[in-house]
Amino acid sequence: MMRLTSVEERIDAWAHRRLGGVPEHGWRARAVEFVVFVLKQAWACIFGAALLAAIVAAKLWYPDDAALARNDALVLAAVGIQFAMLVFRLETVREASVILMFHVVGTAMEIFKTDVGSWVYTGDGVLHIAGVPLYSGFMYAAIGSYMVRVYRLFDLRFDRYPRRWITAVLAALIYANFFSHHWIWDFRVVLFAATFVIFGFCTMYVRIYRATVQLPILLSFVGVAFFIWVAENIGTWANAWQYPHQESGWEIVSLAKLGSWFLLMIISVVLVAWVYPPRPPDGLERPVLPRGS
Repeated sequence: MMRLTSVEERIDAWAHRRLGGVPEHGWRARAVEFVVFVLKQAWACIFGAALLAAIVAAKLWYPDDAALARNDALVLAAVGIQFAMLVFRLETVREASVILMFHVVGTAMEIFKTDVGSWVYTGDGVLHIAGVPLYSGFMYAAIGSYMVRVYRLFDLRFDRYPRRWITAVLAALIYANFFSHHWIWDFRVVLFAATFVIFGFCTMYVRIYRATVQLPILLSFVGVAFFIWVAENIGTWANAWQYPHQESGWEIVSLAKLGSWFLLMIISVVLVAWVYPPRPPDGLERPVLPRGS
């Protein structure tokens, strides 16, 4: 069983107390499982939620004439959040190593995309690379943090998961297309089709507490992409960055961006899978009673 952090142990301990002697298929068991699912999803999002809260707070309350530029303050806030997660053992070192990969991959994309004008960052500051404030990489790290945490929190298992080298090739092509489509044909339609062929038969097993839910892995990609799109709208409203159509005033981000986030999910899953190899559903682990239960 993967090691739980203290908060995760408390969630499981709460479920254990509520489900003691309760039939697995009754309404009370379903209600408790639903609450546990929501709590674990919220906990998996903690890094991204904290960073998004800092971005919104900076828009609403950070003084324009402060000695420390707003963008630099956000960089320090992001570093502080990451540091606190490790110091208080709310995140494992192994998870942090995966998150670092997301940070590097994301920052490289940000530098390129801002250079070609796909979006812009406003405001001053010194903590940046090629005009890209360093907090941008933490936004990708937030996605990585969510991915590795749900893998552990829900003891994810996979049936008919494709060979990892095939998924790695697909992820590399997706990443390359984010750059190359500015000069050659945008072949994301081909990438969407390849994704459905490669992952179309894969089923994901999600253990909540006692209950295990099965769902097509592609459905989970769409769901996560949607919530990233929602967070993106909040981030652009808070002036964390701007798309060209938002320069004269904030407007909702196009739904077409869901496709980009869907493809980014493939890259995210592949990165996590190289650190946490996908496991089959055979012998799906039952919950281990928290210490002191």
